Amino acid sequence: MGNTPGIVVTGASGRMGQMLIRTVLASDRARLVGAVERPGHDWIGQDLGVMMGGAPIDLRVTDDPLAVFAKAQAVLDFTIPAATIGFAALAAQTRAVHVIGTTGLGDDDLAKINAASRHAVIVRAGNMSLGVNVLTKITKIVAAALDDDFDIEVIESHHNQKIDAPSGTALMLGQAAADGRGVDLADVSDSGRDGITGARKRGDIGFSAIRGGDIVGEHDVMFAGAGERIILRHVSTDRGLYAKGALRAALWGQDKKPGEYDMFDVLGL
Repeated sequence: MGNTPGIVVTGASGRMGQMLIRTVLASDRARLVGAVERPGHDWIGQDLGVMMGGAPIDLRVTDDPLAVFAKAQAVLDFTIPAATIGFAALAAQTRAVHVIGTTGLGDDDLAKINAASRHAVIVRAGNMSLGVNVLTKITKIVAAALDDDFDIEVIESHHNQKIDAPSGTALMLGQAAADGRGVDLADVSDSGRDGITGARKRGDIGFSAIRGGDIVGEHDVMFAGAGERIILRHVSTDRGLYAKGALRAALWGQDKKPGEYDMFDVLGL
């Protein structure tokens, strides 16, 4: 196991953080070397295994990411934009592969991530699952085949604790549709309908967000024409899909040159 890549998981206490940790611990292709939480968190200094409700694993949760990044080959990061930007700079400093599943990143955030990618491998995607990335490819193809007589609507559903909307996956699908039509998504995006909005603008790509219960993730891309509809759908029932995809990305990035990559690269799509 000593020759396998060492992995650090940020946001260790979160539901995705814990899933990432379990996935790494269960793998014979990687080893967990660090778990990071924000300063002041109850988990800091505690045994990770115990805090996750199990037996001790002799690994303490830390609020010093640089120290654990320095002994790792990859960082799995599904946190929040402000934290991810800081982690990107530290991962670049230590030359660790930075796998980013964080959503809600703004243009300034993306610019900082791009700058960090000049020094280390970054794999960033709105969704790490194979199925969603195949759906993204299909969405682009269908959008290219249909003209503006077909309205495009991206409908996404997630659990009631999700803090951003539209989801990163929905935006990825919307971007694929825009690319298929050869337009700039920023010019045609419509995600703020409320009240008397008037008729839908021809060529717009709409986004609808549903939040409730424990929905892991459901995404539909609807192409609605006169008298017919095409609906492409992906349903996630286990967030372990994303954790497995993130670990796959971390392993894939080990021999790559510095740069920013996505799951299309990892999956050969």
